[in-house]
Amino acid sequence: MTAATKHQVQRMKPIEFENGTVQIDAAIVAEGLGLAPSLLQEEMRAGRITSLAERGVDADSGRHRLTFFSEHRRFRVVVDETGAIVQRSAVDFGDSVLPKSVRKAGR
Repeated sequence: MTAATKHQVQRMKPIEFENGTVQIDAAIVAEGLGLAPSLLQEEMRAGRITSLAERGVDADSGRHRLTFFSEHRRFRVVVDETGAIVQRSAVDFGDSVLPKSVRKAGR
């Protein structure tokens, strides 16, 4: 990701909260998991990509951590109450496969 792209991602608010649900721009998730955006929805439907949403408490109140899992990669974003990304990280486990318990649907 170029510096200009990083600045643009941080400046925009790609996360929205509505009626208890969290919506994130699919292009951000695809990039974080190292996938073509066109494959993301297909992989999610097949259960090969799962997610976990957590709400911060105490010192992290107002923040949300969204984690996405593929077979070999974990992508995580932390957003503030406005939906702005404050932190993002990705871990590629190479040839190691993440345990299925981590990749359960709805997790």
